[in-house]
Amino acid sequence: MFRRRTLSLLILTTMLPACATPMKETCATGELHVANELIYFGTAKPTDLVTPEQFDDFLRTDVTPRFPQGFTTWRASGQWRAADGSMVHESTWVLSLAHPDDKASNEAIGEIRELYRARFEQESTLRLRHMACASF
Repeated sequence: MFRRRTLSLLILTTMLPACATPMKETCATGELHVANELIYFGTAKPTDLVTPEQFDDFLRTDVTPRFPQGFTTWRASGQWRAADGSMVHESTWVLSLAHPDDKASNEAIGEIRELYRARFEQESTLRLRHMACASF
């Protein structure tokens, strides 16, 4: 019994640090490590909706200058729980960015999210981030 418990404890202490250590993606030759972001922008405003023209203007004036290398957007439909507990269903814009994992890019994404939130009277935006390998 003592031996089994000691062995179990040894295995657990050996494996536990692996759970806390972030795994780094190994990219193939010719690929670059990048951060891949998905940012979700709701379209419901207190009095109306963010129009496609308004979103295009936002992309042109606020996103493109910060990420001139490019990005992708698409329409989506989603739901989320508001701060008051209500369930919100709304049309959404999704912005996909692949960029260097650096401070400047991270700050630029924070600025984009805040600009959208303020400009279109949004409670929040959703940011999903993961590391990836990219090649062009």
